[in-house]
Amino acid sequence: MMSTITPKRLSPGSWYAVYTASRAEKKVKERLDQQSIENYLPLQISIRRWSDRKKKIEFPLIRGYIFVRVTSRQYAEVCNTPGVVSFLKEGGKPAPIPDLQINTLRVMNEGAEGVVEVSTEEIPSGTYVRVTCGKLTGLEGELVEYKGKHKVLIRIDHLGCALTDVSSSCVERYYRKK
Repeated sequence: MMSTITPKRLSPGSWYAVYTASRAEKKVKERLDQQSIENYLPLQISIRRWSDRKKKIEFPLIRGYIFVRVTSRQYAEVCNTPGVVSFLKEGGKPAPIPDLQINTLRVMNEGAEGVVEVSTEEIPSGTYVRVTCGKLTGLEGELVEYKGKHKVLIRIDHLGCALTDVSSSCVERYYRKK
């Protein structure tokens, strides 16, 4: 699929979300790795049970997307990678995602003791907090009540937000610099 977007419209070395073909996220990651294109595919592990066995299944946290950090020269290379459908766009241009949001998502996904959920619904802003205990110590986000539980939420531009359970005794309020 060719795009009318020219590579020079991209910010050099920015993170972008790339939409993939259905269930092709892991294959796209392999292909991008082979091309030495920096990428991040957040994965979760779930145990599936059948009548005769249990099996650990690894699946993408955000189905249909992989994140890439590319320069303008790598844009066409990513677009021509089998399994890539298009860049996530805003106003017809690829929409950059701040480094801090990708790094925070990485910390949350790799350190959460429970399930990390992704939501596209509008969740009202919460109190800004910093996690003070457990594997997520140092993670900054918003403390919200979601589906009756306290969760730390991080917002990801253009995609929604990621949430994970946290004990309210393991967070402290902080005042975010603007």
